Amino acid sequence: MAKVIVASDKFKGTLSGEEVAAAVSAGVRRGRSEIAVESVPVADGGEGTLAAAVAAGFELVAVTATGPTGELVHSGYARRGHTAVVELADVSGLSRLPGGKPAPMTATSRGTGEVVAAAIDSGCTRVILGIGGSACTDGGAGLVRALGARLTSAAGTDVAEGGAFLTSAVSLDLTALAELLDEVSIVVACDVDNPLTGLAGAAATYGAQKGADPVQVDVLDAALAHWADLVARVVGDDQREAPGAGAAGGVGFAAMALLGAELRPGIELVLDLVGFHERLAGADLVVTGEGSLDEQTLHGKAVAGVAAAARAAGVPVVAVCGTNRLGVAQLSQAGIAAAYALTSLEPDVRRCIADPVPLLRRLGERIAADQLGGDLR
Repeated sequence: MAKVIVASDKFKGTLSGEEVAAAVSAGVRRGRSEIAVESVPVADGGEGTLAAAVAAGFELVAVTATGPTGELVHSGYARRGHTAVVELADVSGLSRLPGGKPAPMTATSRGTGEVVAAAIDSGCTRVILGIGGSACTDGGAGLVRALGARLTSAAGTDVAEGGAFLTSAVSLDLTALAELLDEVSIVVACDVDNPLTGLAGAAATYGAQKGADPVQVDVLDAALAHWADLVARVVGDDQREAPGAGAAGGVGFAAMALLGAELRPGIELVLDLVGFHERLAGADLVVTGEGSLDEQTLHGKAVAGVAAAARAAGVPVVAVCGTNRLGVAQLSQAGIAAAYALTSLEPDVRRCIADPVPLLRRLGERIAADQLGGDLR
């Protein structure tokens, strides 16, 4: 019996990875009913990481935490044994901004720290933290304060939340943080290599995406530099230029400098979590996918990671997508034999976004016919 693995990322703003996989799987089975199809939703460390862990058998533990602008949000972490998976995007992400209104100067990563703290308090000793999709540029100060660090001003008062207020910080006490993290290891899923500050830093590169105008970008960059100076004085090591320090508005910096975290490519980490390499055994085809196949796909995104792992195991790969902007040579270089786009069935992108499931089922049938010798009805 032929075996197909459907390992798709989300179609952003339209379907989750699990929903994509379900639709494609249904189409493949309709094309060849005897095929064994396994659904393995994946993510690259950003939005969808928590769902991928839960789909792989982790238990979802609900947590109410502080959103990026101070409101409470319902989130949680995924747990299996003593390992917890936390998704920053689900707590401190752009999707958690009330009304979608950005708050570039005051948004905080505190809620993500609260979820990590809840996992540690429950007995987890290994935390996997996906940091894509952040709404804040606070250098990870909110994160570490939720874990016990105290950041105070010259007057001895706690510094306000948000990147803009980091310039008033003169003291950093890590006593409680060190106690909480004793015997806890943290691994961060990170797919960018930006430093914390400067022209390629967190504020300059990503500030505009979070609503910052050019003046605010300069203010935030200076605040992050001040924060890095303070951290270096306290810990005796300066991590501001480390690759990935600028990830998630500086959460990468705080994770490395203050949490002792290891940074790993997001998709590699997720594939390990969901047991993807083991599930490749005996597979005849892998179907991966995301909303748009483009140049970014080739640089550390989920589709490229899935294709690389499958190619290493000698399993052919095809991709489904909403739109495809990659040529045959680019796809081949990434290890993808063919791409199947919704727009090949429905040229109107708006209709593809509004009702993608029937189209994905038809693509599943087409894949069965093209790749597995099934009947195309």
